[in-house]
Amino acid sequence: MRRPMVLAGAVTVLVALSAASCGNDDEGIATAEVGRADVVEIVDAPASVVARAAATLTAPAEGTLARLAVTAGDQVAKGQVVAVVDSPTAQQRLRDAKKALDLAKRSTGGGGVRVDLSGSAKHLDEAAAKAFDQARAAVAYIADPALKKALLAQVDAAEQQYAAASKAVTSAVRGVQRGLQSIGSAMSALGAAQKLQAQQAYDLAKATVDALTLRAPIAGVVQLGGASAPATSGIDLSSLLGAAGGGQTPSTGGTASIPGVSQTVPEGGLVTAGTAILTVVDVSELGLVAEVDETDILLVKPGLDAEVELDAATDVRYPSRVASIDVLPTANARGGVAYRVRLTLTPPAGAPTPRPGMNAVAHLRVRQANSAVAVPAAAVFTAEGQVLTWVRGPDGKAERRPVSVGVSGEDLVQITDGLQPGDRVVVRGTDKVHPGDELP
Repeated sequence: MRRPMVLAGAVTVLVALSAASCGNDDEGIATAEVGRADVVEIVDAPASVVARAAATLTAPAEGTLARLAVTAGDQVAKGQVVAVVDSPTAQQRLRDAKKALDLAKRSTGGGGVRVDLSGSAKHLDEAAAKAFDQARAAVAYIADPALKKALLAQVDAAEQQYAAASKAVTSAVRGVQRGLQSIGSAMSALGAAQKLQAQQAYDLAKATVDALTLRAPIAGVVQLGGASAPATSGIDLSSLLGAAGGGQTPSTGGTASIPGVSQTVPEGGLVTAGTAILTVVDVSELGLVAEVDETDILLVKPGLDAEVELDAATDVRYPSRVASIDVLPTANARGGVAYRVRLTLTPPAGAPTPRPGMNAVAHLRVRQANSAVAVPAAAVFTAEGQVLTWVRGPDGKAERRPVSVGVSGEDLVQITDGLQPGDRVVVRGTDKVHPGDELP
């Protein structure tokens, strides 16, 4: 919302204009002399305080919260251990994967074994394809873009490796069928593919177990539980590809929202994959995100000064500055189009320190005219598609004069063309004036 504002430097001119005014109280018409003033135009935008960064740590597998090494409000360093989850299921999955890997490594893929190679390869390919599909379906539930990208890359790499090995198996099987290659070499290729799959299952199972020890990804202040809705970034990694033997897509459950029940997980509490344990918030730098209506956004530029008024501290103005403006729009609360503007926030000395999420209003100084020819806003009106003022002519009679307006202030308006300092204009009762009327 655009709201013009007059700088302190304009107060003297306003007083002078008021003092120079005279009028006919009976007719409700008053005039004032055109002067100079500093005028600033302000756009008001709803905003909220934001932290520099926040990261929610979630349980990587079902189990219990064995240890919570921090409490709410603690300051933690990046990499610091903050919690440990005990997951017998993840541990058992790792042991099973280790046994399968050891067995695959000991296997020679012996040439004397009689086996339907085509059927085995087809079954293995179908199981692998199902596992990769389930892995991608699980990753789709992840809200954290960075983690989602990393897991997709891991799944893609695993699929490419398996495809290469499967291709070798297929080639070997065809060679046997055509009499071009011995059964022993085909079994060797099949064994290599099985070893690769066993290694991948083991690596993923170990990654899940390693993730049971939760470490702060950033430095900041601890808040128990999630920042908002339960996060789904803690997907059980070992089950992404471990479904080749008939496994299921991992659960992404979180803490249920039950009235009267704490949403934080205590030590010993049960967790599922994705349950939010705690959130680390980096409050070393506070900022502001404002939503500026599309009708005003073209006036907003990086570097513009602003003042911020918090709902929680209305008697304090916080200096701010526009840092960036989003290119793409977002729907605002009124259903219109708005653009997010990101600002720095500097708490004045002695002022309360804002908290992330607090509501605020950003007063953006979008335009300013110093020592400009200015008249009271009430002197300007629109008629017949023109911006006009009533001017007292040399003969004391009213003249309707077109003007060009620059910066529009709440009390004063900059006139870029049509008036000069010393001219006398009607500032009250413009709707009562007619051409040729005697003006005071």
